[in-house]
This record gives sequence, structure tokens and C-alpha cells, in this order.
Amino acid sequence: MLTVPAAYDATHVFFALEGDQLVAYDLLSGEQRWLESAKPQLQLTTGDNRLFVVESDSLVARSADDGSVAWEMPLGGKPPVRPAWDNGWLVVSTGNGEVLGLRATDGEVVWRRDLKSPAHGLPGFADGRVYISTRDRRIVAMRLEDGEPIWERHFNGVPADILAVADRVYVGSTDNYLYCLLAADGSIDWRWRTGGDILGTPVTDGNRVYFVALDNVLRALDHKSGVQQWMRPLPIRPAWSPVLIGSTVVVAGVATSVKGFAIKDGAPSGDFVATSEVTTAPYAFDDPVLHRPMLLVTTRDIAKGATATLGARSFEPPLAPVTPLPNLVQIAPMPATTLPPRPQ
Repeated sequence: MLTVPAAYDATHVFFALEGDQLVAYDLLSGEQRWLESAKPQLQLTTGDNRLFVVESDSLVARSADDGSVAWEMPLGGKPPVRPAWDNGWLVVSTGNGEVLGLRATDGEVVWRRDLKSPAHGLPGFADGRVYISTRDRRIVAMRLEDGEPIWERHFNGVPADILAVADRVYVGSTDNYLYCLLAADGSIDWRWRTGGDILGTPVTDGNRVYFVALDNVLRALDHKSGVQQWMRPLPIRPAWSPVLIGSTVVVAGVATSVKGFAIKDGAPSGDFVATSEVTTAPYAFDDPVLHRPMLLVTTRDIAKGATATLGARSFEPPLAPVTPLPNLVQIAPMPATTLPPRPQ
């Protein structure tokens, strides 16, 4: 079974398994690339051809290609959220409220800032800035190059994972609102009320913002005005952020199916039905050779362990099963008939 959620880069998928095993597979072929001993405490992070692993007392950077240790840094305790990577930087939060900016290639700490409160959600990055949500109900905007604060915004609830773009910042809060802030000064441009906490990070296609909440509804709002474009009650309870794949937005929960909806109007757009429960958020990417959207879904079974299934609209040539992963983890092809239609 997986011990923490999987991680991905352009060519690999990384699994942390029971028995202190860390394994990397080729994203397209499913061939095992390497296997090392590790015991991650938080979800893995990737960037700069590195895999960043929070272990019990340290942060370890491994080569994505062969799993060798590139550098290691001691930690004073388990971070409140996993490290986040962007454009050569690794941002690490500590339990006492500090935020560290590291050079991802060698682990050198370039700057430190004390925010007086631990981070609460994953940070957002855009235009040379990093945005941090804190447990004491703030978002703090800082320059990524030196950690210099730019502005901060207080909320009625605790803000969570952040989506940042050039001119706006989107974040859900425990007061059941999705907020849109102006990146220039942190002022609230608009907010949208839901019937439950926002789950995970909103996603955008440049025109709309898509998000799910614990009222079991998928919503699409205009990314600038906040006007609702459509909403879709979900037949499953969502467990992760929605995922964009081509002209479809995909929602998964702890269930045996992944639901697809058309981004233009929210109409149902095909399901992936599994034989066991989904265990981590689906991952979408574009096939670099055939230029088609692909979706990787990982499920779990008490008897068989975990299975990773890679699917696309069509397979030419057909994908074949690959060698089972350690701990009874398997990779198998997704039936093409269950996939959403190809974008027009």
C-alpha cells in the first residue's frame, strides 16, 4: 500500500510503499527505474530533476533519475505542510512558523522569514512571488528571491491551498468561501459562498476557476468576475482537488470511480470505473510523442495492494501490463472505452 500520496515529474511517477520502499517508474512505459529505502512522512515533491523527501528528522533530495542522494538537510521537526517547488526554489515551512527559501539544486538556505504561525496549506507561486497561508488566518505574500514580505491579508476562517496566477490569488477558507484576491495588494476582488469547506487547490484553464467543496458540488466560476458559469452536484464525495485533462475536468473521491465533466457546461463526460477504491489524486499530463491527454489513476485493494492504471483516448499501439511493483503494487492499462472524448 502507499504510505503517502504519489508524486510525478515529466518522465517519472514515484511511490512510497509499506516496508520503507521508495520506487520510481517511467511515466509512460511503467518500467521500474530504481528502488531505494526511505520512510517519507509527507507527500513527495518534485522539481529540478530532484525528488524531495521529508523523513523523520531530515529533508532529503534524491536524483529523479537513479534515486541517489543529492543533498540532505536536518529538520527540527515535521513540517506542517510538504515542501513546495517553483522555478529552482524549494520553500519549506517549519512547525514554529518559519518559512525557508532553499536553492533546490544544492539545498542552500538563501533566506528565512518568521511568520509567527505555522503554514496551513500549500503555497502558491506566480511572478516571482510566493503566497503562504497560515494557521492564524492570514495569507502572506513574499518575494521569492529573498522572502521579503509584500502584503498580508486576514480572513475569518483559516485559508488553505493557494492557486496563484499573475494578477490574482485564489484560496478556499474554513469559513466556506472561495476568495479571489488581487495580487497587487491582497484586496478581495470577489468571494463565493459554498455549503462546506473548499477541498484542495482550485484549478484554472485561464478562463474559469474550478473547485470542489465538502457540500459535494463541483463549481466553475469566471476567473475574473467570479460569476458562476455552472455547477454540478457530485455522485461521489470528493477527496482531492479537481484535475483538468483536455476538455474535461475530473473529480475523484474514495470510491471506485473517477468522474469526468465537460469544462464548457459541466455535462457528464465519461467515467473511469475501477475494481477498487482510488487512493490518491489522479494525475493528468500530455503524451509528448502522440500529443494526447493521459490520466494516471492509482487504486488500492486490501488483498492485492495498489494498482496504477494509465489511460488515454486511444492506444496505438496498445499498452501492455508491466512488471508488478513491490508490495503487490501493479500497473495496468486503462480500457479505452471508459475515457472522456478527445478535445475538438
